[in-house]
Amino acid sequence: MNPQDILARNRVILCHFDSYSTALLFARWGGSTLLWPEALPESAKPMAPPEAMAPEQDAQVVKQAVVDRYGLNPAELLHLGDFNHWAQTDAGPVRIHLLRFDTFEAPKAAIAEHGGVFKAISELRGSNMAELLLLREVFNLIVGAGGGRG
Repeated sequence: MNPQDILARNRVILCHFDSYSTALLFARWGGSTLLWPEALPESAKPMAPPEAMAPEQDAQVVKQAVVDRYGLNPAELLHLGDFNHWAQTDAGPVRIHLLRFDTFEAPKAAIAEHGGVFKAISELRGSNMAELLLLREVFNLIVGAGGGRG
């Protein structure tokens, strides 16, 4: 299955957490969307994870698609499996993955080359409410757990 087919059924939240300063930053794309490669459709609704997952929803395949797109080092990007969120769309279920950069600083230049910026959650007011709620879940998972989880 090609990456476009994989990404049609998956979205990614990219973040960076600095455990020293407890700064949690999120990638934002094109000035508005917080999910990569694109926002969920307006009709999307949260859903429980399905009992059986299709092969295209393999976390490592999605991670590799992000690595390939941005020329990132795969060893510096962690898939956080504790984040298990799904949305039902008209085209079927979509899994939302959480990838966290495990680097000293957020790779701002690599993301900026592709129209992305890193922002703190407080700087993202006005973004899509459903996406902000997902980021709040990430915040609770990473910072709410003392920052060391993931």
